[in-house]
Amino acid sequence: PALARSPYRRIENLSLSQLGPMLFSATALVSGLNVGPRAGTITMQTKTVTPLPASVKPGVVTGEALWDLLQHAKENKYAIPAVNVVSSCSISSCLEAAAKYGGPMIVQFSRGGGQFIAGKTADNADDAACIAGSVAGALHVRQVAELYGVPVILHTDHCQRSWLPWFDGLMDANEKYFKANGEPLFSSHMLDLSEEPLEENVGTCKEYLQRMAKCDILLEMELGVTGGEEDGVDNTDIDSSRLYTQPEEVWEVYQQLSSVPNGRFTVAAAFGNVHGVYAPGNVDLQPQILHNTQKYISEKLGDGDPKPTCFVFHGGSGSSREDIRYAIEAGTIKMNIDTDTQWAFWDGVREYEAKYHDYLQGQIGNPEGETKPNKKYYDPRMALRSGEEAMAKRLCEAAEDLNCIDVLNWSK
Repeated sequence: PALARSPYRRIENLSLSQLGPMLFSATALVSGLNVGPRAGTITMQTKTVTPLPASVKPGVVTGEALWDLLQHAKENKYAIPAVNVVSSCSISSCLEAAAKYGGPMIVQFSRGGGQFIAGKTADNADDAACIAGSVAGALHVRQVAELYGVPVILHTDHCQRSWLPWFDGLMDANEKYFKANGEPLFSSHMLDLSEEPLEENVGTCKEYLQRMAKCDILLEMELGVTGGEEDGVDNTDIDSSRLYTQPEEVWEVYQQLSSVPNGRFTVAAAFGNVHGVYAPGNVDLQPQILHNTQKYISEKLGDGDPKPTCFVFHGGSGSSREDIRYAIEAGTIKMNIDTDTQWAFWDGVREYEAKYHDYLQGQIGNPEGETKPNKKYYDPRMALRSGEEAMAKRLCEAAEDLNCIDVLNWSK
């Protein structure tokens, strides 16, 4: 199978008129799904998908529709791929892939990705470029998402305490958009205060969720620490014990965040996850932690719901498809993908250059003749399109591992 070829396992307020002239540049960022060898027998492969809730429509979903979609994923045992984007090319790859595999897509922006969209030389005082680029990207997605016929979740990735000015700027944009349109610009945001004491982590998340709930924005929070390095977050030297979350910690989060009126949240609970690319055997993934946590919280609540929590999977390092599917069975509804899709985009560009190398050495002159023009070969769209196609193909492979193929059983 394609994903097992390598000996390594891949881990992981602008107006529309202002947005229009922005040309999102060429490269694609997007946190590694490391699937490892295919598992032998996977019972989840054949399934009957229940109809999507009537609230879920093609295009960006927020509020109740977002929550309904996540519950549909949990009930039907699939996880939605979440891809960090830095350009219109990577956005297009995501939406193209979702239309092909027949499932939802989470398009997410990192702080650095937002800055890249705004332009690396744009004034970034007080995170101005990070905010403006993220907002511009979100507006772009909103303009085109419905054209692909799939539900799309607009999300932002890791935000540590020192990056809260970026988060606050995005919330200002959400509130302005909500006032004008009755829904937020983004569907959800992530706060990653996992390096802080539990009390401070939960306290800050609760404070922000109170603000977010007023305009129907979902919060993703992190417990434990995802190892490795990704887009400015470096946990390569973290104490390994912090890679594993305890059920009691998740229960504390559940109690505190559930008390927020209209508050909706997901939990990125660490169970050995690591960002990046690692050789087999270097990562000890323990999805059983998620199962134990669901059982613990279910018993505490006593309401008969066997999976009360929605989990998020960061960094699929060293994980087999069997481990991924086992995590999904425990209520994992989102999985971040980056490392392999970054490589796929580059590999598509590289293959284009290799194929047309002799036509890319000058504006005039190629194997067909000394005066033959090469414009149609060095047109940036040609190489970028090759990157888009390769990235979309890799995302379709990822969706298969996430059991997210043909899950759009639209309500009649």
